[in-house]
Amino acid sequence: MNQELEIRSFISKEQYEKLLNFFRKNTKLIKEDYQETFYFDSKEDLRIQKNNFYSKIWMKKGNFHDECRDEFEIKFSRDEFENLENLFVGLGYNVEIKWFRKRYEFEWNKTKVCLDFTKGYGYIIELEKMCSTEEKHTMKILEELKQNLKSLNINPKEEFKKKFEYYKEN
Repeated sequence: MNQELEIRSFISKEQYEKLLNFFRKNTKLIKEDYQETFYFDSKEDLRIQKNNFYSKIWMKKGNFHDECRDEFEIKFSRDEFENLENLFVGLGYNVEIKWFRKRYEFEWNKTKVCLDFTKGYGYIIELEKMCSTEEKHTMKILEELKQNLKSLNINPKEEFKKKFEYYKEN
């Protein structure tokens, strides 16, 4: 089982464009992607996604915007997305949210950096590292991620829960 360590912040369109230019010039672009993600009304954070490369089911345990969560992921062929949706709907889950996102993923300072624009939600920067659940340095890694974000003159923001609820309702 993997554990996702993640720090993120809403950013302005101007910050997004500035960061995109910075990372394009100074780091390695891993991929440019367009993602459609469906969130289900389950006890856990259960999702399916279709992107430019494949479809997947994934689940994250813990509270929705926690910085550290266990994560499970299973990949499928891109054209299986509709079947995945039908499977979960057939099991009694309802699609609660549909998310449409343009994502740029970079590697910077041994960290995955994502610059996202999600329709109806906004611009976000996300710094992430994956580790095994046995790893004992979780707090150290989270602090490193926060320092990397601050070095970009961005502070992590705590408005995700409120904005996410607004997005879900509208």
